[in-house]
Amino acid sequence: MQTIDMAVTPLRELNAALQAQAKTTNQTAWEILNPKGAHAIAVGLDAPIEVTVKGSTGYYCAGMNKQATVTVAGSAGPGVAENMMSGTVIIEGDASQYAGATGQGGLLVIKGNASSRCGISMKGIDIVVHGNTGHMSAFMAQSGNLVVLGDAGDALGDSLYEARLFVRGSVKSLGADCVEKEMRPEHIAILTDLLARAGADARPEEFKRYGSARTLYNFHVDNAAAY
Repeated sequence: MQTIDMAVTPLRELNAALQAQAKTTNQTAWEILNPKGAHAIAVGLDAPIEVTVKGSTGYYCAGMNKQATVTVAGSAGPGVAENMMSGTVIIEGDASQYAGATGQGGLLVIKGNASSRCGISMKGIDIVVHGNTGHMSAFMAQSGNLVVLGDAGDALGDSLYEARLFVRGSVKSLGADCVEKEMRPEHIAILTDLLARAGADARPEEFKRYGSARTLYNFHVDNAAAY
């Protein structure tokens, strides 16, 4: 275990050390102490390493992640795991707005609540939120899966493309072109796998699925009021 104390090591040096790790590194376990809400911790990683941040973080933690497993033993500020490509990011506490934005792959697990715009413009990422999500979650989400064990706020899935949304609790309102859809066996299988990987204690049969009604793909005057 390699331990870096941010009370004595500057953020730039920390990220340089983590980004220098290669696929063949022997130093696979890292622990970061005293983050004190610092921004952009553990960004741009591209190696199969495990990083544990012992405390809460500021903006853009674990952004652009590839291969790495990043665990935040606290809460995360806006933009956690933004543009994530692969690997796993786990937030033990709450996540602020636009968690997992534009993510193209990998798994983001938020064990607390997520704020507004969780999963905005998803492009293949899987996001599992153990608590609730705020308004405009999955706005313009293109592909991937958003799983919410709690409740979802206003305008869920507004202007949605082909991402799948699974919510166990209530949905305050659906956004433009987002509708409830049938839970078929293939969706139960997808959800079963995601819940297991995220360590979520829930049965897939308890969820409802939401997706795109596909009326906003191309402009049509009859749908103008929905834009």
